[in-house]
Formats: sequence, structure tokens, C-alpha cells
Amino acid sequence: MQLDASKKMSQLALILLVAGLVACGGSASTIKHNAVGDIHFQLGVRYLSMNKLELAKENLLLALKNNPDNTQAHNALAFLYEKLNQPDKAKDHYETALNLKPDDLAVKNNLGRFLCEHGELEGGMELLSEASSNPLNNRKWMALTNAGRCQLDMGKKQQAENYFRQALQLNKAYAPALLEMQKMAYEKSDFWAAKGFLQRYLGVAGHTSATLWFAAQAERALGNKELAKQYKHLLLEKFPLSTEAEKILELNGF
Repeated sequence: MQLDASKKMSQLALILLVAGLVACGGSASTIKHNAVGDIHFQLGVRYLSMNKLELAKENLLLALKNNPDNTQAHNALAFLYEKLNQPDKAKDHYETALNLKPDDLAVKNNLGRFLCEHGELEGGMELLSEASSNPLNNRKWMALTNAGRCQLDMGKKQQAENYFRQALQLNKAYAPALLEMQKMAYEKSDFWAAKGFLQRYLGVAGHTSATLWFAAQAERALGNKELAKQYKHLLLEKFPLSTEAEKILELNGF
């Protein structure tokens, strides 16, 4: 009898829990679809981080099939379409995500960056300014760095540098901002500063073809020929098909 009573109490608790979920979130069918959608969303993001793009796409589409109003799934799918070089689909999903949640700072940052990279500089800069100035944004350095890149596309180098420096004030180890500052320092012939930004960058990230190119050029300008050659060989070894590798092979006296 005691066992039966305990079993009945457990069943009653389950019934009350389901009833509460239905009351708060809609029908049982809606709750089920949303739960399934969340699982596919998490799988999609996981596959995206592993660069398994087809599996990521499959799961993110299933996430939206189960819950078309999932802002995060639209945001992730937009980023995936960027990687698949399908900018029209990417833009559609970014804009859908922002329409669903106009105050989402991550979406504003992503769409702003996307617009800047595709020539819509004013619209992109507006979104990035909103994202970088919002006091609720706990990752302002990302939007600030993207805003700096957008300013570079506008030909406004000083404003761009200001944005990069603001980003590094908030996060001194943010690799994309350090990379941009290495490039800007080199272009201003401030080779020691370029060297310093590279060292900070390498403390948090690995070399890219761009870091190796600017490092080789900076060391060459400083008269450190052997170190410049080491960077050259590393560039050719790690990134033989890169534009920077092609450029460095064309240089005389290296």
C-alpha cells in the first residue's frame, strides 16, 4: 500500500509538471517540438565548431523546422551560409534573427560585420555602433574590432585604430584586434610596435599567413635578416598556397 501511494504521488507530480509546462509554454506538442529543436540546434553548433558543415546545416535546418522562431539557430545558420559562400542566404537568416529579437547584441554584431564585409558600410557601422556602445554587452571588444575593420573599409584609418585600441583596453588578449594593430603599426613603419603586437598575439593564438608576412617584413626593416628569413621559411612551410607566400617569393634580396 505504501508503495502504491508513493507511485501515485510520483505520477501526480509528473502530471502537475507537464500541466505547468503547458500552461507556461503552450501546448504539449509545441513544447515537444521546441525541445527537439533545441537538441538539433546544439548538435548543429557543435558540428559547426568542428567544421563539419553538412552535418551542421542538416541539424540547424531541423532545429528551425521544429522551432522557426529560434533566433540563435537563425544566427548560427547565417554564419554557416557565410562559410558555404552563400551570402544571400546568410543575410536572410541574420535579418530574420534580428527581426525576431531586435535587441540581440550578438546578432547585431554578426549582421553589422556581415554588411560591412559586403559593402553595406553605413548600415553595418550603425549596427556595430549600437552593439559596441550598449552597456549590457559584455563582449564589446568584438563589436569594437569589427567596427574598426569597417572603418578601414571606409578609408578612415585613425578612427579604425581608435576602435582597435578600445577593444584592447577591454580585452588586452583579443587576437583579432592584436592582428589588426600589428598590421597598422607595420604600415606606419613603427616596426618595434608591430613586433610587440605580434608577441602579444602569439601569446593567445597561432600564426596566420598575415602575421608571418608582416613579421618577416618588420624584422627585415629592423635589420634582423636571419629572423626575417625564419619567418619567410615558416610562411612558405605552413601557408604555401597563400597570397602572402606568393608575395614573399617575388621579393628580391630576401
